[in-house]
Amino acid sequence: MILVNRRFALLGLLTPALAACGAHSGGQSGGQTAASSGPVPDDMSLGNPSAKITVVEYASVACPVCGRWYKEVWPAFKAKYIDTGKIHYTFREMLVGDSTEVTIAASGFLLARCAGKDRYFQVVDAVFKSQPDPNGAAPNQPNLYADPKGVLTGIAKTFGFSDDQFNACITDSAALNALQARVANNAKIGQVDSTPTFVINGKAMDPGYQPLTALDAAIAAAG
Repeated sequence: MILVNRRFALLGLLTPALAACGAHSGGQSGGQTAASSGPVPDDMSLGNPSAKITVVEYASVACPVCGRWYKEVWPAFKAKYIDTGKIHYTFREMLVGDSTEVTIAASGFLLARCAGKDRYFQVVDAVFKSQPDPNGAAPNQPNLYADPKGVLTGIAKTFGFSDDQFNACITDSAALNALQARVANNAKIGQVDSTPTFVINGKAMDPGYQPLTALDAAIAAAG
């Protein structure tokens, strides 16, 4: 995938897109990338910090492939590996795709950060779930792409944000600059140009959608 450097307005602020939303992969670990899986400042993690296996996911909350993976694979992956303490899981933010997807993702990530570490993954969960179903199911549910501000405002309200607090959160220039810095650093240290990308103990899998069977194999190989 080719890195892009597109600038766009985020409610009056500017930020670049850094990568592409990946296609379906389903492959085993390619091993072609020597990526970093060590902790970096502002990482958001779940699971057992002392686990022998570290799984890093580079993803965007507005990437349709990431959203499909989250809906189809994440629940079983979390139950099998995170809730049992078998792995330490880290989610690293990326801004990918076209200008609309990047704008949505930036707003979603800013909201998740404003919610605080204890509720970060709850907000991410809500944003992923607001993506339209790829199979066309539940056509009447709120659609993140059709009405991003309305959907994100609704999510913010469920976490106790007023409209003014939500607007202040996603127009905070310092927070946006910090997000840009994290994304640039994530792309650099992970050598990532597509999402989702999974890195198991420093070994990157092929970019794109990974079924649980492929993740099982990569985690078993790393252990």
